[in-house]
Amino acid sequence: MDTPHAFSALRHRNFRLFWFGQLISLTGTWMHQAAQGWLVFKLTNSPFYLGLAGTAFSAPVLLFTLAGGVMADRHSKRKIMLAAHTALMFLSLALAILVATGMVTVWHVLVLAFLIGTVNALEIPARQSFLIEMVGKENLMNAIALNSSAFHSARMIGPAIAGFIMGPLGLAPCFFINAMSFTAIIVALLKMRFAPAAPRPSDGKGIVKELKEGLSYLFHHENASILLLSVGVISFFGFPYVSFLPVYARDILHTGEKGLGMLMGCAGAGAFLGSAGLALRGDSSRKGLLMAVAGTVFSIALLVFSISKTVWLSYLMIFFLGLGAINHIATANSILQLSVPDELRGRVMSAFATTFLGMAPLGNFTVGSLAHYLGTQTALMISAIFCLAGTMLVLIIRPRIFKL
Repeated sequence: MDTPHAFSALRHRNFRLFWFGQLISLTGTWMHQAAQGWLVFKLTNSPFYLGLAGTAFSAPVLLFTLAGGVMADRHSKRKIMLAAHTALMFLSLALAILVATGMVTVWHVLVLAFLIGTVNALEIPARQSFLIEMVGKENLMNAIALNSSAFHSARMIGPAIAGFIMGPLGLAPCFFINAMSFTAIIVALLKMRFAPAAPRPSDGKGIVKELKEGLSYLFHHENASILLLSVGVISFFGFPYVSFLPVYARDILHTGEKGLGMLMGCAGAGAFLGSAGLALRGDSSRKGLLMAVAGTVFSIALLVFSISKTVWLSYLMIFFLGLGAINHIATANSILQLSVPDELRGRVMSAFATTFLGMAPLGNFTVGSLAHYLGTQTALMISAIFCLAGTMLVLIIRPRIFKL
């Protein structure tokens, strides 16, 4: 076997197509996210509605991702992804038209966010478990890291572009660009040459029984359970900070649309650097230690960011938030993917996605409510304290995580 290097997964043609298609599509998606946050805040002037929009987008993960895992294990992952990205293109186009015509209301945004979240929830397990079909087990860790680097490169570039567009041109172009960007990943999927793997026979089992098989694996493997617990704490208390960046940009740091783009871009820059470091590191040992350190860095950065009113310090802390988050999540992802049986991969990754993304709607609602009554900075400070306490608790309860 060849020694892995930083770009070993890109030796595979199918993954190259996927990676570049994802990079373009995700850039549009992050433009959409930045513009949507500004749109909701502009329509309502309420941090509560920012939290509610985040909940509408991420709630479907709790409702539908486990079912998406069953779909991914039963059917062609590529066809699931093609259907999903086509639907996302038309949903983004609908929001663009509503904004361009001046007909948009906050309820339009919430409903479309829920529909987009639903499509994403059904597609995520197929995408996560599709990586190994493109590169094989020997390059899986590298593929996960490179896939994360594409995601966070887009997270860095997309909001920055949106920040410059929103001021002079308005919000509608951001949504139109996102709709068009989906053609890149659709074309990439259509140009892949390998035949999809044969779907796994259902053997007459119902969805509920197949879900139980996947959950049983997680509950009976201590390492998997502690990974999901650690990810869930950070997701619930930490990740909602993204929904409240418009409040910081306008009311706390007084930097406006461009400042919002810079905040989201700095988070993307930190995450990109973290994912690049993972790609260069390869299949290193002591992944559990890396997760623990990353969770601590994330928590401390969120605490400092929550109380900061200084622009440069806020940008720096947002950078470390992105760096800590990607090291924490991507490392947990790789541990699970490399340990799970092939026939359960879709369902196990759906459980991971449910924990990683599904805690966010509950967290968004909770933190949004705190922000409404106590103020945004106080709400994020409380969240940071819970993230740090949760990380320390995991280490106390299961110190063996250091040996993973």
